[in-house]
Amino acid sequence: MRVKSLVGDFRVEERIRLPEGQGSYAYYRVEKTGKSTLAVKDEMAACLKVTPSALVFPALKDKAAVTIQYASVRKRGPQEISGSGYVARRVGWGTRALRPSDLDGNQFSVIVRELTVEEAGLLGPKIEQLGVYGLLNYFDDQRFGSHTKDGFIGKEVLKRDAERVVHMYLAEEMIGDRREVREFKRLCASHWGQWGFLLHQAPRPSNFRSVITYLKDHPNEYRKAANLIKDRLLSIYLSGYQSWVWNQIVGAYVERDGELARGINILGMRFPVAEPGPEMSALQKELVDLPRLTARYTGPFERAAQAVFERESLELQDFKARILRRAYLTKGERSVAFLPTDVAVGAPCDDTRLPGRRQLTVEFTLGAGQYATLVLKTAATLIGSHIKVR
Repeated sequence: MRVKSLVGDFRVEERIRLPEGQGSYAYYRVEKTGKSTLAVKDEMAACLKVTPSALVFPALKDKAAVTIQYASVRKRGPQEISGSGYVARRVGWGTRALRPSDLDGNQFSVIVRELTVEEAGLLGPKIEQLGVYGLLNYFDDQRFGSHTKDGFIGKEVLKRDAERVVHMYLAEEMIGDRREVREFKRLCASHWGQWGFLLHQAPRPSNFRSVITYLKDHPNEYRKAANLIKDRLLSIYLSGYQSWVWNQIVGAYVERDGELARGINILGMRFPVAEPGPEMSALQKELVDLPRLTARYTGPFERAAQAVFERESLELQDFKARILRRAYLTKGERSVAFLPTDVAVGAPCDDTRLPGRRQLTVEFTLGAGQYATLVLKTAATLIGSHIKVR
């Protein structure tokens, strides 16, 4: 079975509470197709004649989807802005920029294709069952765009290896890198230390130039160079690794009484899943700290966390970005399990793309920070199958 075969197969709409009151901030409802949020942001900012940082999207959305999301800008902009693959319509005015906390979640409509007759009969009921009892709340692949073939740049920050951080930033391809960035990183890898040459080759504009310019004059001062990476990127890198360790803690907790037979693949690693039932419902109330210096784990979660820290060759006291001046690990906790709501499953029908196979439309609503792909991957695994994304 497969999802995202076509852009229109995956639709998501943000559920948002727009701030009350009248003010100077314009709120836009943005519908895009086959285009990244950052690309739309750049184009809208150019139309509004503001810097991209002045246009605020509370969340990023997948490129390979039809998405409806919201943006804010302190500007008397037009009623409608449109471009290739998107249209933005002003829906109100407010007193402040939008924040992630304004989002209540996302509503999804997904077409699953390439199903066998047996899979088509089993998948829908299993998703409905997840809507009754819930599923484990792992971070899914989309969270880990900063991963390279050799690991996480965020982990190197925690290990205080500034030279390694800079090398990964400039010369190691990350999952989420665009094609032109990958090409430049390959050039950096083959010409490492030739800062004058690389400065002339660096994309314009880009933060790469700031880091390389500094290294050109201060070749061995990697710690200061690392702090020239944009704070927003450094925070993303830290949160990516933090989320990866949290996943492992939950996985170790779930398998504490012995290995489970079934698991899903996240970033090439197997994470256990459990059949939905009353125990899964109870886990929705169980909150586990995101790994950081002040995190606290008790009981079976303490044992699970300690096993993971040993595997990662780190201790809890290492979970502080000591080499950075303005980027920090995320505070807070996350529920071990979550419950999809408003679950609806259509009747299976013939796959319009692949003769002899079936397709199924499923709809559900998730809270902020929960992953639709995780619902589908879990359901597929529990019926003894596998789902491909794209």
